[in-house]
Amino acid sequence: MASIKDVAAEAGVSVATVSRVLNDHPSVSEDARARVLAAVEALGYRPNALARSLRTDQTRTLGLVISDVMNHYFTTLARSVEEEARALGYSVIIGNADERPDLQDHHVRTLLDRRIDGLLVSPTDGGSPLMLDTARGGTPMVFVDRWIPGVDVPVVRADGRQAVRDLVAHLHGLGHRRLAIIAGPAATTTGSERVEAFREALAEYGLPLPDAYIGQGDFQAESGRRVTDAFLGLAEPPEVVFAADNLMALGALDAVRARGMRVPQDIALAAFDDIPWFVHTDPPVTAIAQPTGELGRAAVRALVDMIEGRSPQSVTLAAHLVVRRSCGEPAPASSEQPPEPPVTNRSLS
Repeated sequence: MASIKDVAAEAGVSVATVSRVLNDHPSVSEDARARVLAAVEALGYRPNALARSLRTDQTRTLGLVISDVMNHYFTTLARSVEEEARALGYSVIIGNADERPDLQDHHVRTLLDRRIDGLLVSPTDGGSPLMLDTARGGTPMVFVDRWIPGVDVPVVRADGRQAVRDLVAHLHGLGHRRLAIIAGPAATTTGSERVEAFREALAEYGLPLPDAYIGQGDFQAESGRRVTDAFLGLAEPPEVVFAADNLMALGALDAVRARGMRVPQDIALAAFDDIPWFVHTDPPVTAIAQPTGELGRAAVRALVDMIEGRSPQSVTLAAHLVVRRSCGEPAPASSEQPPEPPVTNRSLS
């Protein structure tokens, strides 16, 4: 592997000149710069990132801690984060919390030890002292998708309240009156917010949300199966099950089929967090879609603004309803997977 001395010899300049070129110092002549860059290319030289970080106090690396890498939503989010970071000259190290607060904190500590320049986190719960310490310690940090109330960092998220209202209006228009929800963990902002939005939307139509129709899930497929099976065992089961994320919706679908029942003939199903394979299930699943790619890109831009001394704003995007055929819709929608909508609202954290 070529060294910086090899590059200097090839270009006919000093090692100091090579270093200045690699760090984009303005004092180097254009002729010397061109010769150094040509030597770098010819020799395939790659600077030692760790050594450079010790000199510049920057690693050009971001940390991303996501809640569950097996969830397609977070996989898509991570991909958009990596793409945007790369476009801005940063690399990304990803940690998978697997919906476990202890594992989340382990990844955060590891990333801080590696001297990342900034941190993106989708918190697994709101009670981590480490998150508070990290924010107060001055590490640039942005919450994405979920957040911790009271922690003063920018938040990039989707607002699903209007989409939930649209879903309930859609279900009411189809004649459904007994609606149940598989809720996410109450310790997460997305878990509690979606239940509250659902309750409020039902109230607009004078529909109750009895305790028996609120099943506690954990954003995992198994909890969707368990809760749905309990719903189906009630003396008066719901007409619709609304799963507060895509994995719980798939678990719900498994539970319905395990009983030899059909969607939507025996029970309707809707989900929060649209995923590509909802189009290919039988029937295709009516779902609330989040602008996942734009969330990831906006989160990176906000974090880089912090790192580079600018003052980023929190960003709120709108989720939207995608109507398909899992709730008894009379005909296929003309477009089952519309493109992500543009940013509709930006507000201060």
